[in-house]
Amino acid sequence: MTQSTIPDVAAVRQYLLDLQQRICTRLSEIDGQATFATDAWDRPEGGGGISRVIAEGAVFEKGGVNFSHVMGDTMPPSATAHRPHLAGAPWQAMGVSLVIHPNNPYVPTSHANVRVFVATPENGDPVYWFGGGYDLTPYYGFDEDCVHWHQVARQACEPFGDQVYSDYKRWCDEYFFLKHRNEPRGIGGLFFDDHNSGDFGRDFALMQAVGDSYLEAYAPIVERRKDLPFGDRERDFQLYRRGRYVEFNLVYDRGTLFGLQSGGRTESILMSLPPLVRWDYSRVAEPGTEEARLTDYFLTGRDWLELNDE
Repeated sequence: MTQSTIPDVAAVRQYLLDLQQRICTRLSEIDGQATFATDAWDRPEGGGGISRVIAEGAVFEKGGVNFSHVMGDTMPPSATAHRPHLAGAPWQAMGVSLVIHPNNPYVPTSHANVRVFVATPENGDPVYWFGGGYDLTPYYGFDEDCVHWHQVARQACEPFGDQVYSDYKRWCDEYFFLKHRNEPRGIGGLFFDDHNSGDFGRDFALMQAVGDSYLEAYAPIVERRKDLPFGDRERDFQLYRRGRYVEFNLVYDRGTLFGLQSGGRTESILMSLPPLVRWDYSRVAEPGTEEARLTDYFLTGRDWLELNDE
């Protein structure tokens, strides 16, 4: 089999639509009450997508699983910052992006995204790059959940090289970091971007491995924690910590910035935001509490697989 640098856009599109459907089906099964509503949309500048949203369920307070395939005549600024030679080139971007916000504070919020970007410079062949990953944002942490999340991530990366997991894990820790708070958003996972090895088939397979492993990583955690009892204290802390999620998405997230700069659909771009959130002035958790343990122990960029090997 010969390597190809030419992107098979049709194959990627079919995979992403199937991934969206599989994720929505499985999460609806876990919720048992609510299902994902479907909202197909067109983008006047070119392309469109399908937004799938679940709300007010037995398990999930709000969740969105969005497929988009958009295109344009000129690369947006966020995409040309590191690729000035592609300025002015026609482009298309395609991906599935999701965020799931649970009702129960003992169930973590999860985020996942897999995507491809293709630009066609004048008098040149199409240039592609893949990106994606997933990360977990607990409110009350459990070692077992963190280890499982990272075990699945490592297994997904293993066929592509010994260093892939460790590199993408470190990249995730660095990317999902709130500089103004000096703390990680969650316990990490995988993150990669601008990936092009010159072998489209292998690069596409890497994106598929990441996308396919998301449910394996997240579903068992949800099922373990969704029925744990909680009260007003835990709910209040969950809403407060959701503020960190909002801050990251609006200040740092490259996907959000790209979507807004490229004239994307606002409802789909901002569907990742939780329905309820709160900010408190100079709030500090009482030492020795589970709330303090979140930042003192879980949100420290630790190596969870090393913990498992001890």
